[in-house]
Amino acid sequence: MFEGMGLGGCILQAEYKLMKKLVMVFFFSITTPLGIAIGMGLSKAYRENSPNALITVGILNASSAGLLIYMALVDLLASDFMGPKLQASVKLQIKSYAAVLSGAGGMSLMAKWA
Repeated sequence: MFEGMGLGGCILQAEYKLMKKLVMVFFFSITTPLGIAIGMGLSKAYRENSPNALITVGILNASSAGLLIYMALVDLLASDFMGPKLQASVKLQIKSYAAVLSGAGGMSLMAKWA
């Protein structure tokens, strides 16, 4: 839900033409049902504990985590941290860095039980 809201906001702010917006929304909307259909088709041939399956899942999880970290740090936080309000106050910078690190720490702690 949150990814859809974020992507929808980005598409609206990008000021693309209507057709390009519709194509982007269509492909975003079709990816989940298509992934479910592929997963259902492969579920009969999938062996959960085989070495190939474990390696594949590990690679996909690592690449997903890397992409999310990149998006969070480069695309989302960079614009906030480079703004004039934050650059003018060292105290606000320290609080902001502490908030980011405590959030990352909390997510890492929750990942232990996931």
